[in-house]
Amino acid sequence: MRVSQFFISTLKEAPAEAELVSHRLMLRAGFIKRLGSGLYTWMPLGLRVLRKVEAIVREEMNQVGALELLMPAVQPAELWQETGRWDVFGPQMLKIKDRHQRDFCFGPTHEEVITDIARREIKSYRQLPLNFYQIQTKFRDEIRPRFGVMRAREFMMKDAYSFHTDFTSLTETYQAMYEAYSRIFTRLGLQFRAVAADTGAIGGSGSHEFHVLADSGEDAIAYCPDSDYAANVELAEAMAPATHRAAPTQTMDKVATPGQHSIEDVTTFLKIAPAHMVKTLIVDGLDGPVALLLRGDHQLNEVKAAKIIGREIRFTSDTGLRDVAGCSAGSIGPIGLSIPVIADRAVAAMADFVCGANADGFHLTGVNFGRDLPEPTLADLRNAVEGDPSPDGKGTLALCRGIEVGHIFQLRSKYAEAMNCTYLDETGQAQVMEMGCYGIGVSRIVGAAIEQNNDARGMILPESMAPFLLAIVPVGYQKSEVVRETADKLYTQLVQAGFDVLIDDRNERPGVMFADMELIGIPHRVVIGERGLKDGVIEYQGRRDDAARTVPMTEINEFLTQLLAK
Repeated sequence: MRVSQFFISTLKEAPAEAELVSHRLMLRAGFIKRLGSGLYTWMPLGLRVLRKVEAIVREEMNQVGALELLMPAVQPAELWQETGRWDVFGPQMLKIKDRHQRDFCFGPTHEEVITDIARREIKSYRQLPLNFYQIQTKFRDEIRPRFGVMRAREFMMKDAYSFHTDFTSLTETYQAMYEAYSRIFTRLGLQFRAVAADTGAIGGSGSHEFHVLADSGEDAIAYCPDSDYAANVELAEAMAPATHRAAPTQTMDKVATPGQHSIEDVTTFLKIAPAHMVKTLIVDGLDGPVALLLRGDHQLNEVKAAKIIGREIRFTSDTGLRDVAGCSAGSIGPIGLSIPVIADRAVAAMADFVCGANADGFHLTGVNFGRDLPEPTLADLRNAVEGDPSPDGKGTLALCRGIEVGHIFQLRSKYAEAMNCTYLDETGQAQVMEMGCYGIGVSRIVGAAIEQNNDARGMILPESMAPFLLAIVPVGYQKSEVVRETADKLYTQLVQAGFDVLIDDRNERPGVMFADMELIGIPHRVVIGERGLKDGVIEYQGRRDDAARTVPMTEINEFLTQLLAK
């Protein structure tokens, strides 16, 4: 491709609202143009990258026997009402009406549509298993669209759905898709982790998220450097301390802590470490308030806690706290409460700890279980932290940040039961199908790759997804016949050899051309100039190289052919 016949629209500075590196660089490089809040046009340069990601995803899906189809983006409300999600999916769903005032939505996901297809088309166990996928635009009305394509309202997604006669068949496809996802992200040149995850609103019995590792990631991942263990912090098990609780050495004492409410306030005032304090959180359970106890330096994991109490976490109101404990939130403790008390495992190992006294402005010191209050019910309530024992017993946990780019679920029969999606078994009896669901954020991958691969000069895109593999930059192309002839000849030879090459034939200063090629992340660059040609050399530099090197003109074609074919 010649730049003179292409469209490159780069900027020296990104708009002020661009927060993440990927957002800034995609705007500066002209990959995307903002149309509205969370809405972006993919320009020719960016679309080349997006299509290369799509191609790898499509190849791997086909490899595992998934069948591509394309479902409507606009979906009738009736399907969502069958599963009960029309009213509970939330304001992310863009609901619309047609001219007859019938309700539709712009699809945020396609479980209902694909299940409707399956129940209409699949009749016998002989047709199963089947795995369908599509690469299609989705819309979710994010409350605060931000970070460019990382959290856009309209985005490109690969979503696949499998149907099975039994759970054994589902687990086989689930594993095949897990391995296919791993190959996809490996081929895309990304550093990633597959982590055990919560099923969330999609539902089902098991799931894994695939995260591109980047400091800007919104998700915290707990992993063991010495094993394959990895899990989203929401799901990572926080193991009980290996040490037993020490014997009491202090007597319980009520001390005044006037005006001290937070853990930081109280521990500073009493000159103790947060790990020596127990904080008591009162939440609304199914049958009334429940007290949750955590160590002062630990954070409540609301996903874990919600599963334990049987409902989404909602903290009790100030009035409710007064009714339960007779004081405000900053002074609540577990002693004397007449409501269920559940303690995190780490709390059970504490002795001589500090907690609220259930009286405003007072705390208790030297508190011990079994002497001053009953032994509590124990549960895993907290977020795992750096240095915790790994749940697989093979070391300790470390934490990193990740950008979720893929998620696979064992849906089981949730949607099939709701929509009466059945098949006839060997005896002619109707059986509910088992389902799996497998998503990849195709457009988000582009942003995640840039977050992971960039420097002060711009993007450093992996070869598999770069808009072009090689840039030829002729210095003086419009003025020097020998430069033009040499550049055109090399360009023609490489294109004929099947390589994706961009030649910058603009009448621009070398600095402008170099800056543009670096900004848009092309992995390889050759510079052809009169001075080098007189010496019989051409200059080559990889995007990650600190400096250029010279290659004899007589060897340049063979050099580049071998380099680009790797």
